[in-house]
Amino acid sequence: MKKNSAASTTKPLVGHLAAWNYFMSIPTPRTRSSSTSGWAYVKANNLPGADKRVTNDPMEATYIGIKMWAQAVEQAKTTNIDAVRQGHRVPAREAPSGFDIEMDAKNHHLHKPVFIGEIKGDGQFHVVWKTEGPIRAQA
Repeated sequence: MKKNSAASTTKPLVGHLAAWNYFMSIPTPRTRSSSTSGWAYVKANNLPGADKRVTNDPMEATYIGIKMWAQAVEQAKTTNIDAVRQGHRVPAREAPSGFDIEMDAKNHHLHKPVFIGEIKGDGQFHVVWKTEGPIRAQA
């Protein structure tokens, strides 16, 4: 495993806890595949800091949102907001966390798992607690 220079910026945070719906360090084949393909893209396009890049909770949420929106647009056969929203019946989608994520039909919030992670010296998280599965959204 490559040494992450994040260690110098995360030193004061080591041992602190964070609650997110996704950590790159979650050991699932889907997490590894998503992270690896992201790094491959960064390296192939010579983007700066390729060896320091990580994926995180906001990135995972964006990934899910774009995929679900694209699926809804395909179903509605238009990008018209009202048509997409009314006809939106996107099935659960496997997320990088390894869980199937579902959108609530009434409020459009996502049902997602919750992870509590302890920050490690390399900038990653050690998951110390997680829900059994996605938690129903309560808007």
